[in-house]
Amino acid sequence: MVLADTHLLGAVQGHWLDKLRREWQMERAFQTALWLLQPEVVFILGDIFDEGKWSSPQAWADDVGRFRKMFRHPAHVQLKVVAGNHDIGFHYWMSGYTVQRFEDVFSSQRLFSRKGVNFVMVNSVAMEGDGCSICAVAETKLLEISQWLNCSREARGPSLCRAGRRLPPSAPILLQHYPLYRASDANCSGPDAAPPDERTVPFTERYDVLSWEASQKLLWWFRPRLVLSGHTHSACEVLHGSGTPEVSVPSFSWRNRNNPSFIMASLTSQDYALAKCFLPQEDTVLATYFGVLGLLVVVTLAHLERLALPFPSGWTVLRTHRARPGLAPDIMPLKDLDLKVDLDVACGMEK
Repeated sequence: MVLADTHLLGAVQGHWLDKLRREWQMERAFQTALWLLQPEVVFILGDIFDEGKWSSPQAWADDVGRFRKMFRHPAHVQLKVVAGNHDIGFHYWMSGYTVQRFEDVFSSQRLFSRKGVNFVMVNSVAMEGDGCSICAVAETKLLEISQWLNCSREARGPSLCRAGRRLPPSAPILLQHYPLYRASDANCSGPDAAPPDERTVPFTERYDVLSWEASQKLLWWFRPRLVLSGHTHSACEVLHGSGTPEVSVPSFSWRNRNNPSFIMASLTSQDYALAKCFLPQEDTVLATYFGVLGLLVVVTLAHLERLALPFPSGWTVLRTHRARPGLAPDIMPLKDLDLKVDLDVACGMEK
């Protein structure tokens, strides 16, 4: 299961009503998906929090607690998370402190292998390419993983690869927050793509997408068979270079789009299949709730005789019918109710 951009609201900009309905939506959707689809691994592609880039230690602890409650999962389900710009800050806001506290909660793991499938989890915020200390450490680690993966994909025999556990010899899947470089979403389509008037707006490198240089570096280092990314809050499928597919996963939150969705992936060492699962649309859910609430109000007022209905209810007919001679008050003959009753059948009698 792959989802992105949950954006749990923080203490500064998060209104309590906004938190209530959006976090309720995500919690119920996630727990239902776990129960119904039973994934083995869940990946969240960054921007877990909305204010992680500046939140205080207490606010951070509160946000983490809410996240763990909302995205609780059985012990046999693995949850893997990559960092987004709202979790640790944009490149020039990012600090060793914000990176470390994120990794203390979600792990600093960059390589994950399961059932013959290799996943590389990239801190794409650190792929600025300017040689900053955090960027240099991140790129060095990725380069080591690249060499390890490439050695594992070589033919068996003498090798310069380091000794130790050999990885499954399959091309990896890249998981990151920022998409690889593309000029815009002009070629994206589908019900959860960006609105038509926004698709042709040019993307800014190192803000909306990775730079062209950083993107080429990742493609060259890892030769991935699939790239999964988030950040734009909208869906898109593109091909890079010699045909490497990238799928941008839309936001999982009603706060960012009316029709959130997530990806279910079935993966083997050589192949994969992706399916998109849509969540209920926010306007449909709200319209349903308000419609039911309005109906309850109308029925309640009618029962209290404070609202005249355009049609008589059964209760009103029974209460307002005048008693006939020989009948007790409020009792009507069956014929006046226009009911056809077979008394022999009703009483179980034979004619």
